[in-house]
Amino acid sequence: MRKKTWVLCSVIVLSIIFLFVTAYSQDNIKYVQDPAFTKRMRPAAVFNHDEHNENASIDDCSTCHHFYKDKVKVENETSEDMKCSECHKIDKDPVPLINKYHLRCKGCHEQEKAGPLMCSECHVK
Repeated sequence: MRKKTWVLCSVIVLSIIFLFVTAYSQDNIKYVQDPAFTKRMRPAAVFNHDEHNENASIDDCSTCHHFYKDKVKVENETSEDMKCSECHKIDKDPVPLINKYHLRCKGCHEQEKAGPLMCSECHVK
């Protein structure tokens, strides 16, 4: 009886841990989130990570989550566990970081001739 109780408790604890890990994984992102943006000029950009990657046929994480060392892109390395602001530092002015996001997202949309280009298409009120 004691062994069954221990096994049941272990299964319950592992299930709860699994649920928390998946709930906070990047796959569930619905908005672009970066702690550097403390004051917003516009609403957060709507962005469903999984849906975007499926629609855009993106399988390689480094397509968006690039990683550079000494200003050279490192192949087979990604920055998916980091916020953009960790490398693209801002002092008091968030505009340079905002421009990096726009270059990454809007630049790809322009290149692929797909996806939103206008402010209100991403920053929905």
